[in-house]
Amino acid sequence: MLAILAIDQGTTNSKAVLVSEKGEVLARGSAAVGISHPKPGWVEQEPNRLYTSVCEAIEVCLEAVPDVTIAAVAISNQRESVTVWDAETGKALGPVLSWQCRRTAPDCERLLAEGHLDRVQTLTGLPLDPMFPGSKFRWLLDRVPSGRSVRLGTIDSWLVHCLTGGRRHVCDASNAARSQLFDLQEQTWSKELGEIFGVDTELLPEVLDSSADFGSTQGLPGVPDGTPIRAAIGDSHAALFGHGAFKPGDGKVTFGTGSSVMTTLPGFIAPRNGITTTVAWRVGGTPTFAFEGNILVSAASLPWMTSILGLADVAAFVDLAATAEPGGPGFVPAFVGLGAPYWNSDARALFSQINFSTTRAQMARSVTDSIAFQVHDVIAAMRAQSGGELGALYVDGGPSQNLFLMQCVSNLIEHAVIQCEAPEASALGAAYLAGLSLGLWSDLGVIAGLPRSTQIINPEPVDRAALLNTWNDALARSTLRQTPAKGE
Repeated sequence: MLAILAIDQGTTNSKAVLVSEKGEVLARGSAAVGISHPKPGWVEQEPNRLYTSVCEAIEVCLEAVPDVTIAAVAISNQRESVTVWDAETGKALGPVLSWQCRRTAPDCERLLAEGHLDRVQTLTGLPLDPMFPGSKFRWLLDRVPSGRSVRLGTIDSWLVHCLTGGRRHVCDASNAARSQLFDLQEQTWSKELGEIFGVDTELLPEVLDSSADFGSTQGLPGVPDGTPIRAAIGDSHAALFGHGAFKPGDGKVTFGTGSSVMTTLPGFIAPRNGITTTVAWRVGGTPTFAFEGNILVSAASLPWMTSILGLADVAAFVDLAATAEPGGPGFVPAFVGLGAPYWNSDARALFSQINFSTTRAQMARSVTDSIAFQVHDVIAAMRAQSGGELGALYVDGGPSQNLFLMQCVSNLIEHAVIQCEAPEASALGAAYLAGLSLGLWSDLGVIAGLPRSTQIINPEPVDRAALLNTWNDALARSTLRQTPAKGE
C-alpha cells in the first residue's frame, strides 16, 4: 500500500499521519513535546526533544500499518518558533523560542520607538511584536559562543536538518513569510530587514516552494533512507490547503493553544486593522497570499479554568459552560498579552463584571465565549479591509469538534462554519502538497474534490450587541495601561 507520511509538529504534540493515494487517513501517531516557562512571559522548548517526539509519533503511526510503502514525507509545523544550531556539528546551540514567547518585547518596543514599524509591515506584512521571529533570532545569536559557525531556522528547517542528517538547510515560503526577514513582494530574504533586526540573512535557510524537493531521509527510524521529503508548510497554512480553501474569500479557523484565522486572497493586499498578510503557500514559484489573524491564547484557557473549578476534565468544563445563558461576566485570556487584531503586549488576563450572583457556570461560559469573541474581532477586521464576501469558513483543531463551542463562533460572526470530521487538517494539507509534487494528484481541482466529511453549523439569533458590549468592556479593562505609583 502506497502512502505519504505527514508530520504535524505542533506546540504541545508531534503527530504523524499516513495518508493514502485517495486522501484517506490510514493511521495516526502522537507524542508529547514538552514546554517550559523559565520566566514570566518566556516560553521555550528543547529542540532535540522536539525531533525525538516526531520519531516517537512516526513509530506509533507505522506500527498500525506495517505493510505500507512510504512514497514521501511531508512536514507541517508550528510557526514563528525558531532555534539555532552549529553549522558544522549540527548540534542545537539554544532552545526553541516558542511563538508564544514574549521575552523580546523590550526589543520590539525599541524598534517601534526607532520608527521601523511602517517599513517592517510594508515588506513583511507583519507587525513589530515578539510573537514573530525577527527579534527572537537576534536573542539567540547574542547567546551563541563566539567563533561558532551557526544556522538559524524555523521549525520546518530544523526538522529537515534532522531528517536529512544535516545535509539540507532549507525552509518553505510560508514559514519564511512568518519570520519578519522575508520580503513578500520579492519572495526573498531581505538584507534591509536583516539590518533592522541585527540578523545576518546568510545564516538563514534557502527558501523553496511549499511543494518541492526538500532532500531525502537519513537515519529516520522506521523509514528507509533516501525517502524523499516533498513538502513543508506552516501548520495554519497547511490546514487552509487541506480544506481546499482555494477560492478568494474562503478561510479557516484553527483552534488550539492559540487560534489562527486565515482567508485566501486574490493577490497581495497590504495589511491594516491589526491583521497580517502572509504567503499561504507557494507552488510552481507562484505565491498564494492570505490574510491572517493570530490569537495568542484560545483553547489554552480551558484546562486552566478546568483546574481552578476542580472539574474532572475539559469536556466536563465545556458541558458546565453550556448550561449557562450568554451574557454573564466578561473574560479576556491575555495571559501573554493579546495578538490580532489588538497587538497589545501589556494586556493582562482578567474577569470583569463579576458580582455575588455570578455562578460557576457563568464563569465557565465567559471563558468559552472568549474564544468566539476573539475570532469575531479578527473576522470583522478582515471583512473591513478586504471589501469582499467571506466564503466557505472551515474550522479545525481539537476544540472544533465541540458543537457548542462552534455554535457560539457561528452565532457571533453571523456566518456558517464548516465542521470537519478529520482533526488532521494540517497533516492532510502537507500530504496533499507532497502528493502534488509527486504527481499523485494533478492539480488543485483534484485535491479540492477529494472526499471530506463535513457538517455545516449555521448561526442562530443572539443579542450580539449586548454580548459585544460586555466583551469590549472587558477588553478595555484588560488593555488599560497602569499608571505607575508616585516614586516609581
